[in-house]
Amino acid sequence: MPDNLKSQVVTQGVQRSPNRAMLRAVGFGDEDFTKPIIGLANAYSTITPCNMGINDLAVRAETAMKVAGAMPQMFGTITISDGISMGTEGMKYSLVSRDVIADSIETACMGQSMDGVLAIGGCDKNMPGAMIAMARMNIPAIFVYGGTIKPGHYNGRDLTVVSAFEAVGQYSAGKIGEDELLAVEHKACPGAGSCGGMFTANTMSSAFEAMGMSLIYSSTMAAEDEEKAQSAEQSAKVLVEAVRKQILPRQILTRQAFENGISVIMAVGGSTNAVLHLLAIAHTVGVPLTLDDFETIRGRVPVLCDLKPSGRYVATDLHQAGGIPQVMKMLLAHGLLHGDALTITGQTIAELLADIPEEPRADQDVIRPWSNPMYAQGHLAVLRGNLATEGAVAKITGVKNPKITGPARVFESEEACLEAILANKIQAGDVVVVRYEGPKGGPGMREMLSPTSALIGAGLGDSVGLITDGRFSGGTYGMVVGHVAPEAAVGGTIGLVQEGDSITIDAHARLLQLNVPEDELEQRRAKWQPPKPRYTAGVLAKYAKLVSSSSLGAVTDLGLG
Repeated sequence: MPDNLKSQVVTQGVQRSPNRAMLRAVGFGDEDFTKPIIGLANAYSTITPCNMGINDLAVRAETAMKVAGAMPQMFGTITISDGISMGTEGMKYSLVSRDVIADSIETACMGQSMDGVLAIGGCDKNMPGAMIAMARMNIPAIFVYGGTIKPGHYNGRDLTVVSAFEAVGQYSAGKIGEDELLAVEHKACPGAGSCGGMFTANTMSSAFEAMGMSLIYSSTMAAEDEEKAQSAEQSAKVLVEAVRKQILPRQILTRQAFENGISVIMAVGGSTNAVLHLLAIAHTVGVPLTLDDFETIRGRVPVLCDLKPSGRYVATDLHQAGGIPQVMKMLLAHGLLHGDALTITGQTIAELLADIPEEPRADQDVIRPWSNPMYAQGHLAVLRGNLATEGAVAKITGVKNPKITGPARVFESEEACLEAILANKIQAGDVVVVRYEGPKGGPGMREMLSPTSALIGAGLGDSVGLITDGRFSGGTYGMVVGHVAPEAAVGGTIGLVQEGDSITIDAHARLLQLNVPEDELEQRRAKWQPPKPRYTAGVLAKYAKLVSSSSLGAVTDLGLG
């Protein structure tokens, strides 16, 4: 069906008496049948602090839509708390939830022929899941971020959830006692909101603001502040107007928008997961985007913000310093942002940023001036070599020298790796290999926050490398390389590594290399057998059969068209 006919079908459908009868039962009156029906995808959940304040925002948005002349229809979608499931078997469901969220929003909106959708989410997969659905449906849409958590405090320092993971490593290394370990646990997460550093949730919300699918300033607001509720109300009003004007996601999610999103991610020091998610969204909307595009943009965009995990500040500090609009204006002023890109407001990026100064305020140091960036180039490097012929992704900020050659320490799972680190069996100079954790092999591509945080806590972050066909949390930093593709489960070279093999990680040369002669690798490859599936029924088994390589965004609908 042509996209521009969709709202006509809605109006025609509800005029028929059988359709109208059921809508009357949910509150429609005679005058409401001519109003646009707008879905409100509500990811409220008490599973995680990221989402526990979202229902209040949904109700505010719902009321604002009614006042603006629409008929909002609220429905639920799911979330998985990465921070709670981290390091467990449950983490295998995290990336899977991105597709479940997308499928659920698409199913509800298309099944009920809705004229538009406002999605509200907080935890990591809420944003890309919602955006994939919006890209598929191409009905007017806006994303409302549930907001960031405020930092915890202990002994004069700001805490995030990553502080708790790192404290475990510090405790195991004998650097802190049990009292301090428990104190950090108690104070790390003081209330509602998504993890407070420039981790995955705040990275994706920042990207969507830069791409024009969320209102400016909305991505760094604290979940518990009144301005977040006001922003949800304004988002609802903007969406109703977008429905009237038929401003569609595929008019906004252009190649220019993706380049804007990547540029902002580089400038704020965002999560490696953004690479995976933007590749998936671009696939959905039909915009050509590859790993090489991230590397190209990395080469020209500096890191401007001093944010956790490797920096000092959290998202609420960034908000007070001028937020994502200030970062965007700096990029625009230096020719690194497409100012003519459209936003859901109907205005262009340049129009929205017109009154923002080209340099940040002098009374803050969260956002550096253009002349004094944190790093001259972006922090997300794409590495290739015989260990990653399709590519791998490394976050290279906060590392003194992102180059190491050392002996492989091979683990077939995250749990086995973490056990070795906590038992002090990993030494400076080692290169840890965690494999069979990829999209198919895991399945689900778990994040390795527990082992990487344990390495940081043990003081090994600059001296031990870690590579995996799994993912990393946005809270991860250190000499780490993820998304190694092809993954072990499909015969990738990472599955051929043996204990003690020499491995080189060289971010400067963008190299990930197994230093073993090719004839030896061929002999190993001839003996390699694919592992039996870890799951033979249920959602994980289905996911493993459908999912593509991480180098393509780990999408589940590749080749279906």
